[in-house]
Amino acid sequence: MTDKERIATELDAVRRRSLALLDPVPDDDLVRQHSPLMSPLVWDLAHVGNYEEQWLLGAVAGTRVAAHLDGIYDAFRNARKDRPQLDLLGPVEARTYVTDVRSRVLDVLERLELDGDGLLDEGFVYGMVVQHEHQHDETMTATLQLRTSTEYPLVDITDVGDAGDADASLPSEVRVDAGPFLMGTDLEPWAYDNERPAHTVDVDSFWIDTAPVTNAAFVEFIADGGYDDRRWWTDEGWAWRQKAGLQHPEFWAPDGAGGWVRTRLGRVEDVPPHEPVQHVCWYEADAYARWAGKRLPTEAEWEKAASWTPDGVKRRYPWGDDPTPFLANLSTSSRFSPAPDGTFPGDASPWGCRQMIGDVWEWTSSDFMPYPGFRSFPYREYSEVFFGTEYKVLRGGSWATHPTAIRTTFRNWDFPIRRQIFAGFRCARDA
Repeated sequence: MTDKERIATELDAVRRRSLALLDPVPDDDLVRQHSPLMSPLVWDLAHVGNYEEQWLLGAVAGTRVAAHLDGIYDAFRNARKDRPQLDLLGPVEARTYVTDVRSRVLDVLERLELDGDGLLDEGFVYGMVVQHEHQHDETMTATLQLRTSTEYPLVDITDVGDAGDADASLPSEVRVDAGPFLMGTDLEPWAYDNERPAHTVDVDSFWIDTAPVTNAAFVEFIADGGYDDRRWWTDEGWAWRQKAGLQHPEFWAPDGAGGWVRTRLGRVEDVPPHEPVQHVCWYEADAYARWAGKRLPTEAEWEKAASWTPDGVKRRYPWGDDPTPFLANLSTSSRFSPAPDGTFPGDASPWGCRQMIGDVWEWTSSDFMPYPGFRSFPYREYSEVFFGTEYKVLRGGSWATHPTAIRTTFRNWDFPIRRQIFAGFRCARDA
């Protein structure tokens, strides 16, 4: 497949995904704001079209369709809580707009040469736009989870709870040897600026959980009074726990019989014990790790455990460099929830870690900072403006992440209070 054929295929796939997510949703729910943390769904749809127009028509070909929409769909100018007050395109108009932009983009692609440095090198700008839309699809999935009006019809009612058995033979943790490894990438053509440049990091030996912390394990933390014991929380975490009234992961509730239920895309179901816990913030993850006598891994530890072989070879994915067949629970699985620990026997990292790609984003202890030699490209607002101690790094992707938008070097980040994202964690400890 040529670069142009791959780009056209990926553009088509992501647009099909976006429209499939939204097609079952009534127009009233597309324009409604379901939480001040999230945009109206129709804003996200038109935003991905506007982003595509700016980069794949404006930057690449010097032509525009609707430049007057830039201010409305500028994510940095308009906070999410304020977006319902904007003069947004309606559902029909938004679909028409993104379709028109895409048709023009494909016409431009046909006559371009994908070579040289900068935006067109190995189709970088197209990869950026594809990944951007997939990321918004995950954001829209989080909005659908916050939607309370009706069940989401794309979820198969037969595919709930534990879809497989946990692997009881898995050790609880694995040891990763001390020594240097190559962190980040210079070789991934569609990698973002914050993944670059590749650089050597020396890491002490450590132990890391084989799989993410499960719902059953987190229930033990709750039952032991973990939310009410000041010892396990940082000062900022304890203050937030009190202010937000945290007592359990978001979307959980007691079942009245000593157990727990959760709401998943409008359906109430028993909390599956063997799935990775999700919808916990960084403060909750950190408190659990302290309670367990461990800590959260640094992002360097996480990446070494996920990608570096004992004989010094870097892997794009924990199992190797080949994305097909994709050995992880991602958006292409259509499960719409994490999978039980050990479900994918072929996904093991070189050190024996499981589920490091997919299922849940994993909180790390690291602040979001630039790598040595970082260079902002192609715009500061993707990474550079977020560097600092306010954000914590997440790694690995979730069940709502697309394979095109994840790899062992990919860095996500968010505020430590965020719980609507599909985030969980695994623990580590010094060796």
